[in-house]
Amino acid sequence: MPNGSSGDRRSFLRQGLRSLVRAVAEGVEAAADEAAARASGGRRHLRPPGALPEPTFLLTCTRCGDCARACPVGAIQLLPPSAGAAAGTPYIDPLRRACDLCGRCMPACAPGALQPVAAAREVRMGLAVLDPALCWAFQGSPCSLCYHRCPFPDEAIRLVAGKPAVNREYCTGCGACAYVCVSTPLAITIQPTN
Repeated sequence: MPNGSSGDRRSFLRQGLRSLVRAVAEGVEAAADEAAARASGGRRHLRPPGALPEPTFLLTCTRCGDCARACPVGAIQLLPPSAGAAAGTPYIDPLRRACDLCGRCMPACAPGALQPVAAAREVRMGLAVLDPALCWAFQGSPCSLCYHRCPFPDEAIRLVAGKPAVNREYCTGCGACAYVCVSTPLAITIQPTN
């Protein structure tokens, strides 16, 4: 058999093996995400900056509350017993208090469930999702509160023809925009990325 055919066969087998490993890894990741959602009572929670992926976070967090005590604005709360296996773990409810991205919670986490993030701009704990049907600016009223409260205006939220637009690439998920939204129901919600 010519050498070219042998090389092609090896390449074909390597590609097949990579595809198989990728498919298995994706299946394991999906199963872990589903297990974490069940452990959290089926709900996804907005975790503090630097949180590990949810399944690992739930296993690593000791529920000590040090991150909550380190939060100067009181944005980090601990889940109640009704949260099942996630009880006692930290979360942020941006409607109660948005994260100010100070970064003090990460070094306070001795077990490492919160990993240090080099800069506030690099935090990716959630994503702001805007519903134009509920947004005052899209209904013709002058409103740009979310834009002005965003820690990174013109990056994470831009105004396009007077209407807010979220840039997925730069949104930290801090919740400042949802915290100041005046529409009822809210035009902006924060979807956890973890």
